[in-house]
Amino acid sequence: MIFRSRFSKKMLRIASIAVASIAIVAVMKQVRSSIVGSSPDAALSTTSADNTSVEGDRCIADSRFVWVPDGEFMSGSDEAERSVGYQISAAGWAATSDQISATPEEIAQVEQQLRQRRWFDAEPSRERRSLSGLCIQRNLVTQADYLEFVTVTGHRTPDISAEDYQTQGFLVHPYDAVAPYRWHNRTPPEGKAQHPVVLVSYPDALAYAEWRGEQDGVSYRLPTALEWEKAARGEDGRYFPWGNDWQDDATNWIGSGLRGTSAIATFPLSRSSYGVEDMAGNVFEFTSTVFLRGERTVSVMKGCSWDDLPGFCRAAYRHTRPIDSRHILFSFRLVRS
Repeated sequence: MIFRSRFSKKMLRIASIAVASIAIVAVMKQVRSSIVGSSPDAALSTTSADNTSVEGDRCIADSRFVWVPDGEFMSGSDEAERSVGYQISAAGWAATSDQISATPEEIAQVEQQLRQRRWFDAEPSRERRSLSGLCIQRNLVTQADYLEFVTVTGHRTPDISAEDYQTQGFLVHPYDAVAPYRWHNRTPPEGKAQHPVVLVSYPDALAYAEWRGEQDGVSYRLPTALEWEKAARGEDGRYFPWGNDWQDDATNWIGSGLRGTSAIATFPLSRSSYGVEDMAGNVFEFTSTVFLRGERTVSVMKGCSWDDLPGFCRAAYRHTRPIDSRHILFSFRLVRS
């Protein structure tokens, strides 16, 4: 867009920043009001059969969304599943190109190190749970989707400074790895329009959900951790969207060789039994299961990312991150309320 003077350009930029700041503040208030002191998975409400049928029909009519029927499913994990998680993670480490010549002794040592870190020991116990019907977005929100949002609203683009990245912590990747995902001139990275949007925070995701809902005339939110888990593993408690046995070609993980995000729906095997895409691999996803940890509000993250080992890609796995986190491994999808 061409402006008539430097002054008008500056004033428009100030106005856009102000609007974006107001939106973020409003979203943060929404986040604080949503935090519950009881179980973070407390959203196990029931709805009437008639309402469920109407919601299901509306959801099915929208090809962007997938209907997950109400009813029971197997959630969480038991000791046997967690043990498998450690075993396949060590084997996955050995299968990567950097470790292709690893000895059995080295693989066993890696497994032991993973067990000592207790990566999977905090997963909820395996049990049958019941959830209401769910209308969940088929695909992750993409860079192109997010471009429409920031163009219309003036909301900040996905990004993080080197200083903020260092302060944020969990530096699995150096700041140089962020460069391919940074936007320039309010435009997504070239060639990544259909990749999941990253470098967005939980409040950014809520702001997008509110805007998207205004455009569509409905209400959107993020899925709870339990809703996400059911949408990923179905009713039978399978470890992965495709079953219980790990498959190297099933998703975008550290052994896929992609070393970065991939376009949505690239891996058919990571499509859940309901038809939800990318429910293992590619990126972690924010959920609306949030709670206070010390003085910080954290979101339960589900899924796994392109730099993860197989055990982390099980639907039962979860970890938490502060809601203001912006990372190249984090994205989100919506649920229609």
